[in-house]
Amino acid sequence: MADLKIPKLNKNSDKFFFKKKLSLRRKSKSKLRKEAFFMFSFGLLIIYLNYLIPNKTTILNNFFYNFGKLIGFLLDSISYVYEICLAIFIIVSLFISLILIVGTFSRILRVAKRNTGRINIK
Repeated sequence: MADLKIPKLNKNSDKFFFKKKLSLRRKSKSKLRKEAFFMFSFGLLIIYLNYLIPNKTTILNNFFYNFGKLIGFLLDSISYVYEICLAIFIIVSLFISLILIVGTFSRILRVAKRNTGRINIK
């Protein structure tokens, strides 16, 4: 039993969950220079790849045009969803009203049968 090590359940330690994994030391100047060089080279690479893409202006214009059409289709589809939900509501409400009317007639028939049975007993 002495070999068991039960961890402390301290709920305040949840706030500092990643505290030991973060290095809070300052980076050296050489490491900062390397990172700056890599960041600058990747930035130039991305600019060069964008330069290689032909017809950028037409692509951007088509993007904004297609985005506008997409918004229009979304608004149309929302109106269709409203109509579909309305049709489903009509069908369900008609079904429920039919059940209620059939239930009403069945109760009226039960009441009518009970009254005729009581009259015969007297």
